[in-house]
Amino acid sequence: MRTAVSLPPFTDAGTLVAMAVEAEQAGWDGVFLWDHMVLLPDLRLDVHDPWVLLGAMAARTERVRLGTLVTPLARRRPWVVARHVITLDHLSGGRAVLGVGLGEPGDADFAAFGDPGGHRERAEVLDEALPLLDGLWRGPVEHHGRHFTVETELLPRPVQRPRPPVWVAAVSPHRQPLARAQRWDGVVPLSPELGTITPEQLDTYLAGVERPAGWDVVATWAPGVPVDEYESVGATWVVDGAWPQGDWVDDLRARIRSGP
Repeated sequence: MRTAVSLPPFTDAGTLVAMAVEAEQAGWDGVFLWDHMVLLPDLRLDVHDPWVLLGAMAARTERVRLGTLVTPLARRRPWVVARHVITLDHLSGGRAVLGVGLGEPGDADFAAFGDPGGHRERAEVLDEALPLLDGLWRGPVEHHGRHFTVETELLPRPVQRPRPPVWVAAVSPHRQPLARAQRWDGVVPLSPELGTITPEQLDTYLAGVERPAGWDVVATWAPGVPVDEYESVGATWVVDGAWPQGDWVDDLRARIRSGP
């Protein structure tokens, strides 16, 4: 089982890049970033673009996996995301991962910018965007759908063939996002509160679910729970992170430096 840190990109940009370097030095296997425009307006957070940060992290690291947890495809053009991931994959020498989901909260990150805010419409866009992404990474595309019309070819191809891994967020107990994740390379299971998930919650959520070969289960670690308990219920990754309030930067940085 591999370990990673999830960084809210809501502090000084240089500090975030330094945290990724420290994570690699301390033995973590991945560094992932949240993907928001605003998050919660009342918090008045300084929000940085994850893709720019990931490019800087790729240039400063050699081993860790890099990507987003998670990118809401309903507010991003799939071909732009495809280009971001291709470039990150080349900069990192084939270490890019893309996490996707519906995105939360809908008002601050969607409706405030005129993007679709409802869960159902965002799900429709996500389901159309995912195979379009896959096609853009593999070769020429001719796509005529409800939300997107694309006839093009993106070059270069990603370093990873046929494409970088795609992980899909799923919130317990909902089954539709879990079924969506089974069609791709892994699942990022979340608790109903959109926070950490316990091994017991994870075990219940995945009970009876067919897990394709090589399918990743990316669990957000609940503090105080032994990591091996996640492995015992099928997690392939455990991710440590923080909620961006209080002294979260110093606290998370101390955990990063202490190693997984």
